[in-house]
Amino acid sequence: MLAAFSITPIGAGESVSSQVAEAVRLVRESGLPNETNAMFTNVEGDWDEVMALIGRCVERVGEAAPRVSVVIKVDSRRGAENVMESKMSSLESHLDVDGADGWLDYP
Repeated sequence: MLAAFSITPIGAGESVSSQVAEAVRLVRESGLPNETNAMFTNVEGDWDEVMALIGRCVERVGEAAPRVSVVIKVDSRRGAENVMESKMSSLESHLDVDGADGWLDYP
């Protein structure tokens, strides 16, 4: 499964990057395939290990904030592996095609 999640500490002050960094640190130390961008952290693994990891991230952020907001989007596809990599490869292959149906061509 592939999960994209975002954790927002609430009531921890104006800047929350240090609290978010603690969650990202847990993800990176997990050993699961992951990537973080400006809005979400993506992590790949089986349901139980990914959800347990997200739970640990929420608990860690909750140590410094009285309230934690979490957004999770899940792509669960039985038997799929290397989902992060294969989704991006598929997208890139479509971008590499010249004039792919023309709908991506802007004036």
